[in-house]
Amino acid sequence: MSCFSCFSSQEKKAARRINSSRRNHTLPGASPHKEAIAPQARSDNLRPRPSADATYNRDANKESGGNNIAAQTFTFRELATATKNFRQECLIGEGGFGRVYKGKLEKTGQVVAVKQLDRNGLQGNKEFLVEVLMLSLLHDQNLVNLIGYCADGDQRLLVYEYMPLGSLEDHLLDVEPNKKSIDWYIRMKIALGAAKGLEYLHDKANPPVIYRDLKSSNILLDSEFNAKLSDFGLAKLGPVGDKTHVSSRVMGTYGYCAPEYQRTGQLTVKSDVYSFGVVLLELITGRRAIDTTRPTHEQQLVAWAQPVFKDPSKFSSLADPHLRGNFPKRGLNQAVAIAAMCLQEEPAGRPLISDVVSALSFLGSGPTDTATINMSLNEEQNLIMDQEKDQTQIDRQRAVQEAIQWGSDSRHIQSHSASVSSL
Repeated sequence: MSCFSCFSSQEKKAARRINSSRRNHTLPGASPHKEAIAPQARSDNLRPRPSADATYNRDANKESGGNNIAAQTFTFRELATATKNFRQECLIGEGGFGRVYKGKLEKTGQVVAVKQLDRNGLQGNKEFLVEVLMLSLLHDQNLVNLIGYCADGDQRLLVYEYMPLGSLEDHLLDVEPNKKSIDWYIRMKIALGAAKGLEYLHDKANPPVIYRDLKSSNILLDSEFNAKLSDFGLAKLGPVGDKTHVSSRVMGTYGYCAPEYQRTGQLTVKSDVYSFGVVLLELITGRRAIDTTRPTHEQQLVAWAQPVFKDPSKFSSLADPHLRGNFPKRGLNQAVAIAAMCLQEEPAGRPLISDVVSALSFLGSGPTDTATINMSLNEEQNLIMDQEKDQTQIDRQRAVQEAIQWGSDSRHIQSHSASVSSL
């Protein structure tokens, strides 16, 4: 899907003008680059131009049957009304970017999630613009759906579809003592959904998009634990043509970033694959990427797990104790092997995300799915047997009819022969 070729050179210049207002957070160990902060851009500059959206929508509609919907613009008053004036009772999440509220749009009655960017937070005007543009142009079942945005004055708000089960982090790493952790098959289902989201960005978007901020808190879940990637403020266009990488100031979350990106600032799609390996390891172990509450040698998840990767007989020792042994041993071994491949030190040694999707597709089917498959196979076999029985019965009846007919013909011939001999 050619998502980005439709932008005009004027829009690229506008994006570059806003570039200097970016507020970044730098990873520990990364070389900081001082950057002049320009006066805050006017809200008009942050709105995607109608001509670009129109051009994109015409192209996208040809490929997706006209299902794409342009992001709406909201006033601050509308979103304040939707969230009950941003009351604490509506607060459902908080991070370096700001706060997320559950709301209900007055005009349509639709339940939404409203992200209000903190003006002093880690995301600035550039990240806001990138997220609006990315999610306006990229549409997939494994990416969160952007409904609209608000850029009134100095207010920056994003409106998303509401994901009722929150984030993966809520169900895996912040589980309350009285709540049961998600089971193995749900974990693998979430891993597969996240991998498919990356596959769309890497292989189907044109040019490819590097997500750059994959972590458990950015994987949101719908009511059936289907995973969707969210927060695209750090996303970048990937290398095209003869280029092997794009150079970038080191951004992201410590513990999830690929080592070569953290050292050099060189970014490729394999950087996302490394981050996915960290998330998959979190799903397997139930541990955080970085956990300072653990003993020193266990605080960095990847470093703690690396020695185990070398000995397949110890793979089961990585399993989350909350699973209580309720997982297929073969499935666990395969998941650990996939994580180990994604976490290779050298990018060339890591698989493509499409290969990861193929491998995980065999791990995401739970006992219910297996039972359904077996039931279908049994029903098919029974149907074949019934058909064979019916055919056998038909053949038997035909044989009986032929025997009766043969007997009748024989008696007729004998009777005729007797009449002739009497003459």
